[in-house]
Amino acid sequence: MEELKAFWSDALDKIPRSIGITDIVEIIILAVVVYQVILWFRDRQAWTLLKGIAILMAFYLLAVFFKLNTIVWLVNAAINYIIIAFVVIFQPEIRKAVEQLGRKRLFSHILTFDNGRIEENYITDRTINEIARAAYELGKTKTGALIVIQKDMSLAEYERTGIEVDAIVTSQLLINIFEHNTPLHDGAVIVRGNRVTAATCYLPLSDNTSISKELGTRHRAGIGISEVTDSYTVIVSEETGATSLAAEGVLKRNLDSDTLKAELARIRPEEGNSRKKGIKLWKGRLKSEKNSDK
Repeated sequence: MEELKAFWSDALDKIPRSIGITDIVEIIILAVVVYQVILWFRDRQAWTLLKGIAILMAFYLLAVFFKLNTIVWLVNAAINYIIIAFVVIFQPEIRKAVEQLGRKRLFSHILTFDNGRIEENYITDRTINEIARAAYELGKTKTGALIVIQKDMSLAEYERTGIEVDAIVTSQLLINIFEHNTPLHDGAVIVRGNRVTAATCYLPLSDNTSISKELGTRHRAGIGISEVTDSYTVIVSEETGATSLAAEGVLKRNLDSDTLKAELARIRPEEGNSRKKGIKLWKGRLKSEKNSDK
């Protein structure tokens, strides 16, 4: 009991007597980071393993508290190897987390070096309508299709696995590509902006074990590309003719035409206009400052 009192007394002595603005900011930042990390792990298969690590950490703290020196020494000696093993085991998850951080555009109003790409990748209503029309025409004949639409992240590495096309998106072009017994029907079509850039492309398959067994390779490929990029993938089932959409690792099945169009409209950059206004405002300020200096 005395040891417990001494432990808490020592811990309280280390707490600063006064808390400043900097301390409050640090607490908020750390709380947000920890909360986001927990949310990120919770939605993935690593959640169970993370709970196991938390239990081991609690056991380690108890060993420190009760002065179980042998256990503490073993853990301290193995900590470097544990960190390396953690990085190796969770390499795919860590990569996805870093990619998702890069998509958030935290400083989009200041750093405008990707404006050109946003304009190039802007998809019009006409293109959305053409893709939806093609999907439902293919569905009527139960012709399988896989159409990947680029958003912000480049799909160049997947384009290189197929055959370059570089043509304006039309429903007839897409229907002809996926027609049975044609040279380009096998694989995925990639759309960037309002152009078909490549066909017969290979996509990564999802390793998510929760995907329904009734879904085939086409659906698993559509989900797979949406897990590693921010692209949207339109999938037409060869068995049922139903149209589905994969985005952010989630598959939405049996979509009607209007719902599909509404979902595809989300590909457009939401901040495009505000960015342009921000650039004009920034340039205007520089110009007014120069005039005032004169």
